[in-house]
Amino acid sequence: MFEGVDFMLLDEELADEEILARDTVRNWVTQEFMPVIQEHVRKDGSFPMELVPGIAELGLFGANLHGYGCAGMSNVGYGLVMQELERGDSGLRSFASVQGSLCMYPIHAFGSEAQKEKYLPAMAAGESIGCFGLTEPDFGSFAQGMRTKAVRKGDGWILNGTKRWITNGSLAHVSIVWAQTEEGVRGFLIDRGTPGFEARDIKGKFSLRGSVTSELFLQDVELSEENRLPEAKGMKGPLSCLTQARYGIAWGVIGAAMACFDEVVEYSRERIVQGGPLASKQLTQAKLADMFTEITKAQLLAHRLGRLKDEGKLHHTMVSMAKRNNVDIALQVARVSRDLLGANGIVDDYQAMRHMVNLETVRTYEGTHDIHTLILGEHITKMRAL
Repeated sequence: MFEGVDFMLLDEELADEEILARDTVRNWVTQEFMPVIQEHVRKDGSFPMELVPGIAELGLFGANLHGYGCAGMSNVGYGLVMQELERGDSGLRSFASVQGSLCMYPIHAFGSEAQKEKYLPAMAAGESIGCFGLTEPDFGSFAQGMRTKAVRKGDGWILNGTKRWITNGSLAHVSIVWAQTEEGVRGFLIDRGTPGFEARDIKGKFSLRGSVTSELFLQDVELSEENRLPEAKGMKGPLSCLTQARYGIAWGVIGAAMACFDEVVEYSRERIVQGGPLASKQLTQAKLADMFTEITKAQLLAHRLGRLKDEGKLHHTMVSMAKRNNVDIALQVARVSRDLLGANGIVDDYQAMRHMVNLETVRTYEGTHDIHTLILGEHITKMRAL
């Protein structure tokens, strides 16, 4: 049974309800998700949709939002459950994170009351799935360059464009699509089946194989004014959504790192090499000590970040530091774990390789490692890098 790492006794700093939420999700991942993930990873772009009702029952969709059927967890509690989901697989955490941080959050923050009532309860219950359309084929990090356009037509809008690398795209009942207008960037809600709107899955992925990734095509999509998020104006709208998602990632990847660490510690105790357990070798212990330390440091960073978020003191640059650091250490832990597993590390009876290739994607999406480096550099120097 997975127990996790708590070297600095952070559990003593957690509220009872935060521990209960984490442990409940931890047990669910072990019992319900781990037995099926191997099968879905072996399929290209397959997510276990049969588990969605269970995820919803746990209150994990929009878990840190309040009202409209949402669980209203603290942000630390939310982070802990994202950690447990990613301990299972980055695709699982991505599914819940996109639903909550990138779809439910903008409706909650920028939507009309009618939009909130229409979409949020069904999304919290897992009856409606959402996706977030910002990235385009030619514009990833430079989202402001988007070519998708929304042009007024009478009291409504006509949208044209393409979005790419969209998690849950073909699964979504509603897509939040960001487009350029004469008044700047605006967000729109597009229901499945809207004429001119189509989602096609991206095949051939080496990473996030237990997740559905799609491309969205919009050709003369007609929407009413009621489909526009009224309070989302300019790039602040989508960027604030990304801050929410990056926060969840900073916690989530700790789970992936702990999964790899837990597995390789157990393996090294049982693997006999040159007359003794692999765990008894000096090089092995040095590597385990480094991984143990980096996981603990990531936990401390995420925990403080969560408390600042709960207190309303969070700044987006703090999230950039945590996302950048924690993804990087998780990837390093996965790589070293795979190395310690030797040849066994390349087969899917072990987790390390799956987490390693997933984390290569997590290092890229929601702001690449280098983009977060530049965000921190600008914060330090007060100068935008050229």
